[in-house]
Amino acid sequence: MVPVHQLLNRIRWDEEFGAGCFEIGYEDHAAERIIRIPFTKIHFEAGDRFSFRLEDNAGNMLVIPFHRIRQVFRDGVLIWNRRNDGLPDRLRRSQ
Repeated sequence: MVPVHQLLNRIRWDEEFGAGCFEIGYEDHAAERIIRIPFTKIHFEAGDRFSFRLEDNAGNMLVIPFHRIRQVFRDGVLIWNRRNDGLPDRLRRSQ
């Protein structure tokens, strides 16, 4: 399996591959479920190899570690899925 940071870089820098409509599904501890967000809502800070930033509906900037990404979709099709080992049942069901 390709590491998620390599896939995210390909989406960002490979013009042909990145031309699709991408969504990221990340584990939200507060909501206790997987949240799907458009890739266009993600902000990458230069030099940060461990997380991305996301503005929530209230305008707060959230820092999401890459290890919480569980799924990546391209044009509505699941193209990457982190193994569910260790994922709590309540989160596995919400996918």
